[in-house]
Amino acid sequence: MSSRVLASRAHEPVLTTVAVFDSGVGGLSVLRALQSEAPHTHWVYLADSAFAPYGDRREPEVIERSHRITAWLIREYRPDALVVACNTATALAIDTLRNMYPALHIIGVEPALKTAAQKTRTGCVGVLATTGTLASERFATLRRNVEAMGGPSLQFFCHPCPGLADAIERGDEAQTEHLCRRFLLALCERIPDPKRMDCLVLGCTHYPFAMDTLQRLCGSGVHLIDNAKQIARRTVDLVGPSHTPGVAASEGGISLCATGSASALIEACERWLPGTHQPGVRVVQL
Repeated sequence: MSSRVLASRAHEPVLTTVAVFDSGVGGLSVLRALQSEAPHTHWVYLADSAFAPYGDRREPEVIERSHRITAWLIREYRPDALVVACNTATALAIDTLRNMYPALHIIGVEPALKTAAQKTRTGCVGVLATTGTLASERFATLRRNVEAMGGPSLQFFCHPCPGLADAIERGDEAQTEHLCRRFLLALCERIPDPKRMDCLVLGCTHYPFAMDTLQRLCGSGVHLIDNAKQIARRTVDLVGPSHTPGVAASEGGISLCATGSASALIEACERWLPGTHQPGVRVVQL
């Protein structure tokens, strides 16, 4: 474990380097919010695109990949914090990661059920997520707890979206729209009165990149919710201010890594992180 990470436990923590990983480019939706909250940080983003998407993979595979990537990021970049910017990896692997690296701040993402419970006026909330997230015990516990706090008037209606993250990953707009329409129709079939749904939780970090399509299909009366901003604020709260006194802002920026196509990650950054200087991509075999 890095001495810098261990020191951050003994003194007031300072945000210097934060590593972020996802099964592909979906975690850029979280990185975008993180950059907004802490613009002078050095971000390391790893897209495990050779194994994307995680949502349809078996639990042991997701856990193994998460541990392999985390070990590599710690060895290569000695981060002060790690953001698991994938709902499926959080649901299946974050507990074992925290047990393995107790001195490292590890922040996960989960479907924003709590936020939806606060925003809904009808008590009818839809949830779109990957098969792996919805099948996990962590999601089941989250749902039970939030529904218990919300009382009998609060109901979550969930539907898995196999293939949607992959279509977004590929930048296939036609397939993305087709799947969004298909899964929204299937979700509405689960709801006794679909017109009552006033919130839709986007339970995968890829899905915010289909926000415009989903909003158009749902209509303006449905509030679409993801948790990128909350995750960014949580990260900064845990690891401290975004700028170390005496350190030039130019020392921040992004280091991009991928286990698959470098060009796909660069194109995604150009599309979804406009105005950000894009360095080259370090392609790694893990």
